[in-house]
Amino acid sequence: MVRLGLDQVEMRRMKEDDIEMVKALIKEGCGGTENRLILHILTRPLCLFILAVFSSILRCLVHSFILALAIPVFLLIIYLKITMPRSTGVLGSSRPYWDYVGSSYRGSQDEKLQNPYCRISGKAPVTKKPRRRIGIKDKDKDKDTSTERVTPDREQAAGQVWVADCEGEIIGCIFLESENRAHIRRICRLVTGCWYRREGLGRLLVQSLEQRERDNSAHRVYAHVPYPSKVAEAFFRKIGYVQLGEGANEEEDTEMNLETPERGFLGHPLTKVFYKDL
Repeated sequence: MVRLGLDQVEMRRMKEDDIEMVKALIKEGCGGTENRLILHILTRPLCLFILAVFSSILRCLVHSFILALAIPVFLLIIYLKITMPRSTGVLGSSRPYWDYVGSSYRGSQDEKLQNPYCRISGKAPVTKKPRRRIGIKDKDKDKDTSTERVTPDREQAAGQVWVADCEGEIIGCIFLESENRAHIRRICRLVTGCWYRREGLGRLLVQSLEQRERDNSAHRVYAHVPYPSKVAEAFFRKIGYVQLGEGANEEEDTEMNLETPERGFLGHPLTKVFYKDL
């Protein structure tokens, strides 16, 4: 873990040159999320019952108890691996992360979030020339880069990506879904670099974005987190978010009914939805 000076972090809109670094950061940040979600689904009672039924049928065909158990599980894992990336890449969005990042609206250099630590310390963030992030290879770059033309309308529909820049290195990012409902915002991904966790960077990104949206007349922010992630759940609770279904007078709020968890195989929830009134 690297000691981070939060007053030296510049939070700005993602630019064209940041796309590959943001993609690498997302890959690093959600590397185990998909596997945890698959394990969560495989251990649900209904899923176990279906696997047991198929195993019983295969037991009569293959005459091997081990194969009868392994084949249904293996096929289901393959199916989930193929169908799940859209849910785990950018939670709450129908877009996989490589398409979301590539087609998100890119702002100009003067679009920044206020950093409260700069006002306290009196220092200004130091911005250097971006460094090439270790681990990004040309072959990965070619594979992830979309050949589809990104139009301005598509950029606006995809939403916004804000990055935390410290001395030219992108150490965190936060995804804000496009505004589909008046005065309502949705955070669908928050990632910090593995060397900069537990340093307050995630809190800084979320609260700075909340302040910007509050100034733009937003009155509620939703956040989608992976269902089995206890760390993400604890983080959002700590900064004042409430899980959907636990708050008072939610039944009287028609706006709550429009925000539902992402669901996957057999309707099992893949995300938990948290909200905070600004």
